[in-house]
Amino acid sequence: MRKVYFIIILLSFCFGANAAVVEPFGDGIVKVSRLYPNPATTVIFFEFKNADASYTLQIYNFLGKKLISQQINSSKISISLDNFYRGLYVYQLRDASGNIEESGKFQILK
Repeated sequence: MRKVYFIIILLSFCFGANAAVVEPFGDGIVKVSRLYPNPATTVIFFEFKNADASYTLQIYNFLGKKLISQQINSSKISISLDNFYRGLYVYQLRDASGNIEESGKFQILK
């Protein structure tokens, strides 16, 4: 029973009210325009619309532990998956004040 509550809390954290808001690409809004390959094995690529260094990409494992926090310094970044295990992962795109602008998930197969 505790596992069910933990998963519900984790999902509400990862896909909270701020993350569920879907906005069209506007002027100055940074969004993940492409995430590939999904599922991934060795590397995963994120492409951004309107890349801005004030935004941060964070990756969490499915238990909610933050594994990576990387500033967006170009329109395309790659993340090496050498230190990742097989499973589901959550990404969050956060603005300079820490608000979640976008979130999603991806899978790693090894």
